[in-house]
Order: sequence, then structure tokens, then C-alpha cells
Amino acid sequence: MRSFLIQGASALHTGDAEGAIRTPAQGTDVRVRDGLIAEVGALAPEPGEAVVDARDAVLYPGWVNTHHHLFQTVLKNVSAGQGVPLMPWLEAVPYRYGPLIDEEALTVAATLGLAELLLSGCTTVADHHYLFGAGVGHDPASVLFGAAESLGARFVLLRGGATRTRSFATGEHPPMPHESLGQMLGSLDDTARRFHQPGGDAMRKVVIAPTTPFYSSTPDELRELARTARRWGLGLHSHLSETTDYVRFAAEKWGMRPVHWCAEHEWIGPDVSYAHMVHLDDSEIALCGETRTAIAHCPQSNGRLGSGVAPVQALHDVGAVVTVGVDGAASNEAADMVNELHAAWLIHRAVKGAHAQPAEQLVHWATDGGARALGLTQVGRIAAGMQADLALYDLNHPRYAGHHELATAPITAGGGAHLRRVWVAGREVVRDGAIPGFDLPMWLARARRVVQRLQQRTGVIA
Repeated sequence: MRSFLIQGASALHTGDAEGAIRTPAQGTDVRVRDGLIAEVGALAPEPGEAVVDARDAVLYPGWVNTHHHLFQTVLKNVSAGQGVPLMPWLEAVPYRYGPLIDEEALTVAATLGLAELLLSGCTTVADHHYLFGAGVGHDPASVLFGAAESLGARFVLLRGGATRTRSFATGEHPPMPHESLGQMLGSLDDTARRFHQPGGDAMRKVVIAPTTPFYSSTPDELRELARTARRWGLGLHSHLSETTDYVRFAAEKWGMRPVHWCAEHEWIGPDVSYAHMVHLDDSEIALCGETRTAIAHCPQSNGRLGSGVAPVQALHDVGAVVTVGVDGAASNEAADMVNELHAAWLIHRAVKGAHAQPAEQLVHWATDGGARALGLTQVGRIAAGMQADLALYDLNHPRYAGHHELATAPITAGGGAHLRRVWVAGREVVRDGAIPGFDLPMWLARARRVVQRLQQRTGVIA
């Protein structure tokens, strides 16, 4: 059923930057026809039209998660990665376990990670997967796109990887997979031809995303990747300035700030997004604004690793595109956009004062902002002609009792999402807090087996 009327919502958030919230007096009904939003307002059912009862519920655009690492779904709460900052955490968790992620582990991790995201109202996921190269033994792109298709999610592969890999102090663990630039480009070409859809309503996209600009390729290779992406019509993405280590490295090696160095290597502009960007100076913020470069803000991961708080309001104010990413569950322990936004709402106020980060603005960043950064121009807003990617939050729960402002209750209340429905392009993917046809007990059992196998291979358990 891709044509129906959603009627009677207590409030509606359009995802727009201005005038985003609609009340029943303004009309909160949404008509969907053939997977597109046809009308928004005070609407009466047409003869024979299916009606979804939205009373005591609020309607949002589906969340757009712009930075994730789905393989880390099976690496939550690894004990060796607790209580340490980014660099030792990388050694203890993704660099230790990453080479052991086989096809079964990735299938389970991707499927459960996507399911968890859907159950928070997230309809578009951009996954930064960087386990490509010698020794991988399977095609990660096929696994990831297959998992997304099985659940009905809109999916963007941020195709990571490296032509060189960092080595840490110990040599006890196998190195992270890497590949030559020729191998990377050949694989990217094949993946883009099979999966990439260029339109603003695409269900599948591919982005060129070396893991980090400084450590994953040479400067000349970085330029070649940027030029290739633009020649092929693909976006660019990477990690940047997550900690002060990035800033110190760039200063010592090149005598420059990270954003300026990336700009010199053609990694700047409206087709470029960076995850984190916690440690920027005023000149870097200004350059991001001038060039409409995007940030994937990951507040919970930055908090979990003690990395700091990104200057997202300053970036927004100068014209940079601000989006929200959950980041990997190995540095978050969850894949939940509602809790990500609740945390952002609190963290920024703790640092900048009670006036900071209105919930309405966070919703805009996590819907329309994310869609624009990914080139999904027909996603992320509730307006006529847009894709019907929608999340209907049920307020019939003690958590929401007593709320005076219902439109932002899912964000300000936090906690587990209570979803009545979620749709992607008008297709129902969540009903009454569950994914239709999804055998959750079976997938949880598979996850337990994967975790036990990873623990045995790393010697955590005998």
C-alpha cells in the first residue's frame, strides 16, 4: 500500500529550517500517492482511500543518518575500548576486530544495525564501510546493499578503504585490509555501476570515502579520488578533526590546519562531507561556510570517546550544511537517531547554555540537512512532491504524559522510540514498533554466535 491518508496528527514537523511545525489548526494531514507526498493540510478522505489514524501521535520526516559503521553493531561495549580516547580505542576495537569481520559477521551486523535504526524512525542510512582489500574474502557492498533492501531502507554506501594503513605499537593482530589505488578505483567503478542511482529520489547511492584524508592515502591519491568522484558524479566523505591529534599532525607535517590542507587537495565544497570536525578554528569554519561543505555531527560518539563538542551552530551560521550521524555502535553502543538527537540537545546546552540547540533545529539538521548533503533533494521534508519517507511517533506512553509541547516530544523526552508507523517511499517498514516479517529472535541468536566467535578469535574467551 503506497497510497493512503495520514489523518489527525497532534503535530507535524516538516523538516524545514523555518516554520517547520504545523499544528492541527494549520492542518497536519498528509496524503500519499504512489510513494510521494501529494498534499499536506486539513484533508478529508477520498472515496475508498485507506486512512492511517494519527491521533495522539506526531509525524516527522524519516531521519537521515549521514555517518555510520554498521559492521560495529557486533562490537558494542568491547571492554578494552572502554575509558580510552580515539587512538587507543582504534587499536583496541576496529583495528583489532575489523580484520575478523567475515561475510556472516557483516551480514548480521548490517541487518541488526539497520533494524535498530529503522526502529528509531531512521529511513536513510549512509554507512562508512572501510573494510575493503586483500583478505576480505567477500563483497561488502553487496552485503550492505542487500541488507538495506531486505528491510526497505534507503541506503548510501560511503565506500571507504585505504591504500595504506596505520600500524600501532603492537604487532599481535592482523593488519587492516588495504588496496592499491588502482584496485580501489576499479572496485569503486564496479560498485557504482551496480548500485548507484543519480537522482534526488534514489534508493541507493555510492560515495567515495577514504577512511581519513591524512592516513589512508597519499596527497596525490587524495586529489585523484576527488577528481574521479566529480567525473563520475559521486560525492566525497571522510573523517576529519575528530580529535586534536588531527590538528597536531597537520601542523607538524604540513604547517596547516586540516580543513585548509584538504581544500588544497580539492576536498572541499558542496559535494564533500566530513564526520566529526570537532576541532576547527574560525578560519576553517568560515571556509566550510563559503564552500557549503557539510559536517556529519556525531555527538554521542564524540562524548563517549572524550573528543569534544563540534561547533555545529557556528558552522550552520556561516552557511555550512549541518547533518547528524550516529557513528558506529562500537563508540556509541547504539544505533538510535532519537537518542542521538536527545543527547545533542543536552550536550550543547551543557556547554553553551540553556538557549543552545533548539530541538526544532536539530530535527531540520537530521532530516533536510542530511538529505541535501547526500544529494537526496526529494527526501527529508514533508511537502508536496517529496518522497513519503515518514515516521509516526505514538505519544500514548507515560514518557510523554504531561508534555505541553507535543511537536518536539520525541526529542526532548528521549528514551526508546514509540513508533506507530514508518514508511520509506510510501512502503511500510515499521508497524507498531516492529518490522513486519523480521525474525528478530533468529537474528539476535546469530549475533550472539558472531560475538562469541570474535571473542574466541581474539582470545577474550577460551
